[in-house]
Amino acid sequence: MRRSRLAAYVTSLLLAVGATLTGSATAQASQQAAATGYVALGDSYSSGVGAGSYLSSSGDCKRSTKAYPYLWAAANAPSSFNFTACSGARTGDVLASQLGPLGTGTGLVSITVGGNDAGFADVMTTCVLQSDSACVARINTAKTYVDATLPGQLDKVYSAISAKAPAAHVVVLGYPRFYQLGGTCPGMSQAKRSAINNAADYLNTAIAKRAADHGFTFGDVRPTFTGHELCSGSAWLHSLNLLNVGESYHPKAAGQSGGYLPVFRNVA
Repeated sequence: MRRSRLAAYVTSLLLAVGATLTGSATAQASQQAAATGYVALGDSYSSGVGAGSYLSSSGDCKRSTKAYPYLWAAANAPSSFNFTACSGARTGDVLASQLGPLGTGTGLVSITVGGNDAGFADVMTTCVLQSDSACVARINTAKTYVDATLPGQLDKVYSAISAKAPAAHVVVLGYPRFYQLGGTCPGMSQAKRSAINNAADYLNTAIAKRAADHGFTFGDVRPTFTGHELCSGSAWLHSLNLLNVGESYHPKAAGQSGGYLPVFRNVA
């Protein structure tokens, strides 16, 4: 009899605990399901500079209908879609002018940011126009910034996103390597190409570390861009374009759809 009563008591207790856990899990799932809006933040790699087909309403931010956020939203129909990524944005710009749409109903956030903070445009200008040694020196200066200052700037952005959209799944996407190594590449020595690629790796490592520390997902686009770097013969990036300098070293439409979108889709 005692064993029967004990067994019945244990069974009742387990059922009660199970019901409580199931209820909690259901409530959590319901809360997450209710938060289905998507907000796309970041710089030109998220706005789609270089992909063309810019939304006239986006002005100088150059948000493209061929950018990965727009493509993902078109295919997945989130309950709401706010596209605030902007050409040239730094971490401070994201904080100042892009976070408005975030809220309790935001279920998904994407962002690329950090390249402009680290001096992306100046690095490329130096490496294209000056010597190998000048290129490497400018990259070393950028690496010092990435070590000393960028982590704190990223922390501010990531913390603000979490505070404003506590239910959101946040995907931080990185940057591709620019150049295929080996062979010839007009105007860019092997030393410069290698240094620029190493700089991209260095930046991605720093961004991935900060994203992980905030519980965010890092999307690495380097594998999808492999074989489609500059000087590969099948580049998904624009090289220097003197007729449209702003598009230089940005993904083409193929880079957005073939490089960024698959990575985002796999982790969103």
